[in-house]
Amino acid sequence: MLVTQLHTNSPAQALLCHSQCMRYKYGNTSTELHVRRRTSLKLHARRAPNRLTMAKNSTATADAGDEIVHDFSPLLLVHRSGRLERPLAMPRVPAGHDAATGVVSKDVSLSPFSFVRLYLPPETGAGAGKKLPVLVYFHGGGFVIGSAASAAYHRCLNDLTAACAAVAVSVDYRLAPEHPLPAAYEDSLAALKWVLSTADPWLAERADLSRIFLAGDSAGGNICHHLAMHHDLRDAAGRLKGIVLIHPWFWGKEPIGEEPRPGRAEGVEQKGLWEFVCPDAADGADDPRMNPTAEGAPGLENLACEKVMVCVAEGDFLRWRGRAYADAAARARGPEPAVELFESDGVGHVFYLWEPATEKARELLERIVAFVRAE
Repeated sequence: MLVTQLHTNSPAQALLCHSQCMRYKYGNTSTELHVRRRTSLKLHARRAPNRLTMAKNSTATADAGDEIVHDFSPLLLVHRSGRLERPLAMPRVPAGHDAATGVVSKDVSLSPFSFVRLYLPPETGAGAGKKLPVLVYFHGGGFVIGSAASAAYHRCLNDLTAACAAVAVSVDYRLAPEHPLPAAYEDSLAALKWVLSTADPWLAERADLSRIFLAGDSAGGNICHHLAMHHDLRDAAGRLKGIVLIHPWFWGKEPIGEEPRPGRAEGVEQKGLWEFVCPDAADGADDPRMNPTAEGAPGLENLACEKVMVCVAEGDFLRWRGRAYADAAARARGPEPAVELFESDGVGHVFYLWEPATEKARELLERIVAFVRAE
């Protein structure tokens, strides 16, 4: 089994992560190992959402003495009164026409509590007059923040849609703690089944539903794995061409790779976020939904997709889990070169959302586009 791996470098910069702020300095050299020829793409550079003005969402007015009982900073603060704060909650933006890419989008309600945002590329260039592959995207945020309408994800999906020449479907799902897991999994599965049903005219007219890719970052990468393993998708196996796990949120009770020994957890992992959002996880961090390589977890040979791409970042403390997942998938899936590992040096968790115009972000998106296009 071939696992391809790419390390990249570019000028130093400060990057904000979902779970922590990091600073990295790195050089200008690059090393490429067993990587297919890259496709030259124009990815549109625009400003990221202003991180310093992100809304501090709160469900109620603060009261004196209303102390914090669960601190999952900077994602979520839970007060004794039940009031919730989401310091990293991003502003939402409407669907519509994106002038930079020519992509158009619209929202479709699936239920009283979930929706999808559909994206169509311009009818010019590679996709003109053709049925297009479908990219179904699941946002990250630790299952407690984020939305398909978040500004950073809307920008990212506009760029991906244009560069891939694909119909994209960005899934909005219920969040914990208001809706603990498995709510997010259930909403995501329902959205994917809706896509497969060709229930919308945009899908009926423009989408080739024999070529579906799932992609997601952080918790969204976790969702991609969960769906690709779900028994309800066995009949769709021939249509699910690949999954792209970007800095996926996996964990486990015991350290792997070069993870620090006891007391190793960083940020929200040290505070038990997984157990909080998934209270029925009897095995805690070794629940197969959080640790797909745990003893007794279903084998990755059961993934209902033809190929797998795993993206990790050097400065992300989850990187060892992503690498382990790629290795396990490669071992499980036999001799075909169906697993690709892409690694970005010197950057942190979901860095591309916050600094989309950087060389590193463009390289990551180009690699994802190449994976989708190389059928």
